[in-house]
Amino acid sequence: MLSRKDKDIVASTLPVLAQKGEQITRRFYQLLFESHPELLNLFNQANQHQGRQQTALAQAIYAAAAHLDDVNAIRSTVVRIAEKHRALGVQPEQYPIVGETLLLAMRDVLGSAATPEILDAWARAYGQIADAFITVEAELYKQAAEQVGGWQGERAFVVRDKVKESDVITSFYLEPQDGGPVAQYAPGQYLTVVVRIPGHPYVQRRHYSLSDAPGKPYYRISVKREAAIGEKPAGLVSNYLHDHVHIGDILYATPPAGDFRLDLDDQTPVVFLSGGVGMTPLMSMVEAEAYRGTRRRMVYVHSALSGAVHAFDARLRELAQQSEFTYHVVYERPSADDRTHPYLAKEGFVDRDLIKQVSPAGAVYAFCGPTPFMRTVYRSLREMGVPDERIRFEFFGPTQQLLESEPVGAGCR
Repeated sequence: MLSRKDKDIVASTLPVLAQKGEQITRRFYQLLFESHPELLNLFNQANQHQGRQQTALAQAIYAAAAHLDDVNAIRSTVVRIAEKHRALGVQPEQYPIVGETLLLAMRDVLGSAATPEILDAWARAYGQIADAFITVEAELYKQAAEQVGGWQGERAFVVRDKVKESDVITSFYLEPQDGGPVAQYAPGQYLTVVVRIPGHPYVQRRHYSLSDAPGKPYYRISVKREAAIGEKPAGLVSNYLHDHVHIGDILYATPPAGDFRLDLDDQTPVVFLSGGVGMTPLMSMVEAEAYRGTRRRMVYVHSALSGAVHAFDARLRELAQQSEFTYHVVYERPSADDRTHPYLAKEGFVDRDLIKQVSPAGAVYAFCGPTPFMRTVYRSLREMGVPDERIRFEFFGPTQQLLESEPVGAGCR
């Protein structure tokens, strides 16, 4: 246990951490990859390039340090990060490496302000934080390996089908090469694909939401081809999957992970709101309801640039024939044909008025999409007075970022 003195010292440094956290984490990653280049295999280099990883780490460290007296207060954050760590294969022996490097980065950035007393207190605080993550991750590894169809590490899957869902999204149907069963998963979870691309020195790991109902003899992931936009590079793995992975090829993956789920009784109505490829985890939830044959009241609102990039439209139209399912479409730049879509609700963007208009009383809201979309939806729900217990979403970063004015995170895979 940390002493009261250690906790007070860490608390006294929080304002500096809030101010210089991203400088520290940028230096941290620089030092980490210089001394341990093998750990590059665990990180999405696109997120590194865009600063997402640095921002996320700085805010996670700040949150953990601010709750040393009660880590349970941020348990949801711990579990979310631990799920990603388990999916990536993070091991307990890597935590001391991270801790030592973090202290070096703090010393480099803060200079003489990082006194031995402060660094010693932080070393002990980090040890407590690391123990919390290691404990949660050990349980997640155990659950993933011991369930029916479960496994540990990488497992080989055969691409049994490859289906173009829109101009930019393609689905891959994956069956175990060993012929065994697939592990169950909760709708909303993701599969981590492990790809070795010729000519690239590091293994690439990417999380892709499972987009079909569980209980089938395959996994389906639906991948958007990420194009280069401004300083954002083209998606290395997404383009490789689209261009070079075909039916009969082998892909490797770690067990399903993630904490985005509904966990509801069969009567509570749900409003699903998706933007772009953010619809993939929501489609898993919708398909799970259809597969189970429940009569839950469901409203689905999807926002896309146009019909050309709108995936799963035919399936959602089919579901909309059922009395308990309502479907609405919003196109930012619709074509002439798009304007004849039978479920077109409006042109432009999803907004609070539309959400209020389509919402049944007492609904739970599940949403996912690009950051501006998620920010609009989250703010709208807050302004509508929807309590937190009726809001579900997946977001790369702390919830507070959804209330900020500028895009600072990433939406869903």
